[in-house]
Amino acid sequence: MFTFSWPWMGLLLLLPLLVRFLLPALKFKSVFPILRFPHLNILQSAFPAYSLQDKKTGKPFLILLALLWLCLVLAMMRPQFVDQLTEVENKGYDIMLAVDLSGSMRALDFSTEKQTVNRLDVAKTVVSDFVKDRESDRIGLVLFGDSAYQYAPLTLDTLSVSQMLNETVISMAGDGTAIGDAIGIAVKGLRNRPEKSRIIILLTDGEDTASSIPPIQAAQLAKEYGIRIYTIGIGHKGQVPYPGQLGRIVMVETNIDEELLRAIADRTGGNYFHASDTNALREVYEHIDKLEKTEEEARQYMIRTPLYRYPLSAGLLFLLAVSLLPLAEGRRRYGV
Repeated sequence: MFTFSWPWMGLLLLLPLLVRFLLPALKFKSVFPILRFPHLNILQSAFPAYSLQDKKTGKPFLILLALLWLCLVLAMMRPQFVDQLTEVENKGYDIMLAVDLSGSMRALDFSTEKQTVNRLDVAKTVVSDFVKDRESDRIGLVLFGDSAYQYAPLTLDTLSVSQMLNETVISMAGDGTAIGDAIGIAVKGLRNRPEKSRIIILLTDGEDTASSIPPIQAAQLAKEYGIRIYTIGIGHKGQVPYPGQLGRIVMVETNIDEELLRAIADRTGGNYFHASDTNALREVYEHIDKLEKTEEEARQYMIRTPLYRYPLSAGLLFLLAVSLLPLAEGRRRYGV
C-alpha cells in the first residue's frame, strides 16, 4: 500500500503562488537596486538576437523550477510503501530446562549405532530435539551439580539455548546433585511469567546430594506459583560402565531416586519419565502439546519502505538542469 508519512507537507505546493500574489512584481522594483547602462541601445543593436525578456528562454526555466519544487515537496511528504497490516498472536509456554551436570553423568550406559555415549550426550540430544521446533515458546536453561545457576534466561532464541547446552561439560557445576536448588532457581526465573504457561523440565540421573533447599520444599514453592514440573530420570539403575583411569572402563553402582522425582512431578501436576532412551522425550512432547496454551501477547507489525529518495533524486536532476539552462541557451544563440 502506497502512502505518505507527512501528507500535510503537500500544502507547500501553494507556497510559490502565495509569494506571487502576496509579493507582486512591482514591489521588487522598490526593493532591489537596478543597474542602468547608459548606452543600452548600442548593446541591443550589437546583439539583436538577445533580449532580456525572451519568452522562449523564460518558459522552460519556469517549468524546470516548478518540477524542482514539486519533487522537493514530494520528498518532504515522505512517500513510503507499507506492507499489509499483520496481527501476530504469540501463543506458547515459558519453559525452564534444568539439566544435571554431575559426575555420574559420565556413565556409559547409552549407545548409538556406532559407539557408546555417556548420559550427558544423551541429555544434550534430548534437549536439542525438544527445543528445535518450539519457535513460539520461551526457553531458559538451568545447570546444576554441587550448586545450581541460571545459564540462559528465558528467550525465544531456542537455537542459542541448544548451542549453549551443547558447549557444557560434565562437572562444570561440581560433581554433586542439587535438585532442590535447581528447582528453586528455575522457579525464580518463571515466577513473573503469565499463569498456565510456566513449565520446568528437570533432567537428572541420580539422587539429591547437595541441595540447600529440600527438593520437596522447592516443588511446593513451584506449586504455589502454578508451575508444572516434568522430571526425567536418565540412565539405568545398578551396575553401569564408567570411564576409569588410563582409559579403562569400570563398573560402578548408580541409583536414580525415582520416588523423589515422581513426588516432585505429582505435587506440581506434572509427570515423571524414565529416559533409558529418547522415546521418553516423545512422551513429554505429547503431554505438553495437550496442555492449554495461553495467549501471551498480540502485536501489530507494519513494514515501511521509504521512497523519498526517488523524488529527491529527480529534484537534484532538475536543479542541475536549471543551472545549465542559461549556459546551453548562450551556446545555442551565439554558437559558443
